[in-house]
Amino acid sequence: MIKWIKERLSHKLEHFSWSNIKKTMKEHGLALVAIIVIWEIIEDILFPVIFALLGNYVHPIFFAGIPAAWIICLHWFMVPVLWSAWIKFKGTDEKLEHDCGGHDESR
Repeated sequence: MIKWIKERLSHKLEHFSWSNIKKTMKEHGLALVAIIVIWEIIEDILFPVIFALLGNYVHPIFFAGIPAAWIICLHWFMVPVLWSAWIKFKGTDEKLEHDCGGHDESR
């Protein structure tokens, strides 16, 4: 379990590496880099804050969502959804293939 958590956290941090950001920007432009970075900020900062507020004001069970937001990775789903929305808004027909390092995200 600890090994899996370490792998998930290292995978999340990999998206913030300068070489990965430069590679993505070169292939797809600033819009995709912005989508990825903004989604990671939402996933790693905003969701835990929301869970903390819900834990304080609604029910303490929501405190369990704070570490879950840091462990569970949703960018494999949300980045293509947000990219598709951006492409539709922009009016072009670009495709995005997100490999995510070739590992299974469902575990």
